[in-house]
Amino acid sequence: MTESAYTTVAKVGSIKEGEGRAFAVGDRMIAVFLLDGQYHAIDDLCPHMGASLADGHVEEGMVFCPWHAWRFRVCDGTWCDNPRIKIDSFDVRIVGDEIQVCPEKKTPPPAEDNA
Repeated sequence: MTESAYTTVAKVGSIKEGEGRAFAVGDRMIAVFLLDGQYHAIDDLCPHMGASLADGHVEEGMVFCPWHAWRFRVCDGTWCDNPRIKIDSFDVRIVGDEIQVCPEKKTPPPAEDNA
């Protein structure tokens, strides 16, 4: 990812612990959550009916869609009821007091070779 790929979305401290906020980054809406002192970013739109996940209740590392309670892990976008399905997740970094998000999809780590 290039340095210019990151966009400042907020200041550190503007997102409360255990909550999320939605931000327009490029041509998409991204939800940024603060959990256990770490920022995480996933697609803001629930794939079911398009509700904002940033408005959902956060518990045990999951955000619950505010409309129909679909649950997604905030660290990687995995749908908790069917782990084969994921929404996009994004890299987040802190530069000074700025929270920055890269709107390019996070590349999953390579699979381990257990041979």
